[in-house]
Amino acid sequence: MTDIHPNQSPERIVLHLDMDAFFTSVEQADNLELRGKPVVIGQSLRGVASAASYEARRYGVRSAMPIVQARKLCPHAIFLPGRMSRYREVSEQIMDVMRGICPVVEQASVDEAYADVSGTRRVLGPPEDLARRLKSEILERIGLTCSVGIAPNKFLAKIASDWNKPDGLTVIRPADVPAFLRDLPLSKIPGVGPRMLEELRNMGVAGIGDVLARPREFWVQRLGRRGSFLHDRALGIDESPVVPHGEAQSCSAENTLERDTLDRELLQRRLLAQAERVGRELRAMDKKGLTVTLKIKFHDFSAMTRSKTLHRPTDITAEIYQAARRLLAAEKLPKPVRLIGLGVSNFRAVQAALPLAEAPGRGRDRLLDQAMDRIRDKFGSKIILRADAAAREAEAVEDLLSRKNRISGDE
Repeated sequence: MTDIHPNQSPERIVLHLDMDAFFTSVEQADNLELRGKPVVIGQSLRGVASAASYEARRYGVRSAMPIVQARKLCPHAIFLPGRMSRYREVSEQIMDVMRGICPVVEQASVDEAYADVSGTRRVLGPPEDLARRLKSEILERIGLTCSVGIAPNKFLAKIASDWNKPDGLTVIRPADVPAFLRDLPLSKIPGVGPRMLEELRNMGVAGIGDVLARPREFWVQRLGRRGSFLHDRALGIDESPVVPHGEAQSCSAENTLERDTLDRELLQRRLLAQAERVGRELRAMDKKGLTVTLKIKFHDFSAMTRSKTLHRPTDITAEIYQAARRLLAAEKLPKPVRLIGLGVSNFRAVQAALPLAEAPGRGRDRLLDQAMDRIRDKFGSKIILRADAAAREAEAVEDLLSRKNRISGDE
C-alpha cells in the first residue's frame, strides 16, 4: 500500500474505486482453469483488445491494442470474445456493496465509481479504514480485487486509484497535493489526451511545473476552456461533485469493417444501421441529442472525429443519419477506413425538447420510428428494415451470389 500523508483535512474527501483488470478478472473468477494465465478479451484479428489480464500485460499486451499485435506479443494467451451481460451483472453486485458502505456513490463506468465520504469519519471511521472494508467485502463476496484512491477531489482520487495497482490503496492528503503534482506526468491527468499532449509538447511544456510557470490568462488565451481546465488541474483543483445515479451523457454505435475500404456507399450503409440503433436507444431513454458525431479509424489506426450541432435536439433516425452522412461527405478520406461509428450527445429530455409546432414531415418520421420500434420490440430487431437498408442489403446478397456462381463456374 502506498500512503501519501500529512494531516487529515476536515474538508472534502473523495474515494475512487477501480476494479483490477475487470473483464479478465471476472473470466478468471468464473473459470478456475484461467487463473494465473494470460487472458485477453477480443478475438477478431481485425479488432482490438478490450482488456488484458495482468499475466498478459507482462508481455506488453494492453487494452485497445490490435489483436494481431497482441497475438505476436503473447501467442500463448487465451483470447476470449467477452461477455458484457456477465460483466454488467458483476458490476451491479460491486456497486451494491459500495452503496452499502459509502453514503454518496456515483458509478462512472462498469468497473469504477466515486464516493463522497466527506464528514463521515465520526460515523464510518477514517476514510482509509472505510476503503479497506470496501476492498475486503468485494473480495470476500465477489472474489475480485480492486484498487482505491482517496483524495480531496475526483480527479486526484482517480489518479490515486491507479497509483499502486493491483489491489492498491493510495491516500493523497490536501497538504501533499503540490508535492504530488510537481513530478506528475501530464498524461496522468484525466482529460489530457494525446492531441492535447502534442499541442503542449509543441509549446515546450513537459510537466505540470511548465504549466504553472505561466498564468491562467496565458492558458485561456492559448487553449480557451481547455486552458482553464489544464491550469486548474495543475493546481490540483476540481470542483466537480459526486453525483449519484448518473445518467448516460451520450449514445453511440460503431463497427470494425470486414476489410479496409474507401467505398462511401458501404460506409453510408453502416451509418444507416448505426443511426437505427442509436435512434432506437435514444427513444427508449426518452432523450434527444443536439450533437451528432462521426468517428472514423483508418487502416493505420489513426483516427478522426467530426461533430455537428443541430438546430434542435432529435431522436429521429433519419435526422441522425443525414447529419452523419453529411459529415462523412465533407471528408476526403485520404486512407482506407477500418472502423466507422456515429454518436449522439448533448442530451435534452423529450418533454423539454418538444417544439410548439413541428413540421409535418418530421412528425411522420417520428411516427415511423415509433412504429418500427414497437415491431422490433415484439418480433426482433431484423424483422423490419427501411427501404434504403433493405434495397442495399438485397444488392449485397445479389452481388455475393453472383460472385459465388462465378467461382463455381470457374471450378
